[in-house]
Amino acid sequence: MQVLGIDIGGSGIKGAIVDTVTGQIVTERHRIETPQSATPEAIAAVLEQLVSHFNWSGLVGCGFPAAIQHGIARTAANISPSFIGTHIDKLFSEATKCPCYNLNDADAAGMAEMYFGAGVGQSGVVLLITIGTGLGTVFFTDGKLMPNTELGHLYLKNGIKAELYASDAVRKTEDLDWTRWGTRFNTYLTMMEKLFWPDLIILGGGASKKFDKFKGQITVEAPVKPAALLNQAGIIGAALYAQSKNTLTDK
Repeated sequence: MQVLGIDIGGSGIKGAIVDTVTGQIVTERHRIETPQSATPEAIAAVLEQLVSHFNWSGLVGCGFPAAIQHGIARTAANISPSFIGTHIDKLFSEATKCPCYNLNDADAAGMAEMYFGAGVGQSGVVLLITIGTGLGTVFFTDGKLMPNTELGHLYLKNGIKAELYASDAVRKTEDLDWTRWGTRFNTYLTMMEKLFWPDLIILGGGASKKFDKFKGQITVEAPVKPAALLNQAGIIGAALYAQSKNTLTDK
């Protein structure tokens, strides 16, 4: 089955058609700058442009930078606060004239990794952490997603919020070398292991590409490995989610 997957970010909105059986992107990705206002109406207009670009009339899945509960945005990260409380499944479906389903952007990346990437075949508890401007977290238990976790906001023993201590943005801002930053990030991983005891930890986001530079600082017992799908994960996972939601609706 083919689904249009869209990854909505604070700086760009990217889309491509995905084969949900193989996990392959079957078209070139198309990117449109995120409108500066990033209001519900402005984002909906960009999605309409993407649907038109691909001459698309089928299912659409979107990875969205917010906690999503039953199609309603409950938070807003790097987008207009006016999204909070908006039924974005309904809004985007009406704008694109296509059935459209949204999930948290980190959750979308996690779904892709579990189906087609580093988490394939893994049972038990899997924790995926996206390392970027903040620390995004995704949990799976025996392959089932627990959506909308925000565990980058936990406070460490030093009293600092985790993503203000060990995100990739902090590494760059404070000009930390990989050894010093890796030690900080390991502090966060150690806390996560003591709280949740994952069977596998997958690292996504920009810093995961440099895993070899900081893996020597990682001391947790759980296996830790970088994500496999990198910047395609959000698009692929969004498409998978839309397919799963549509299947449930059809029953």
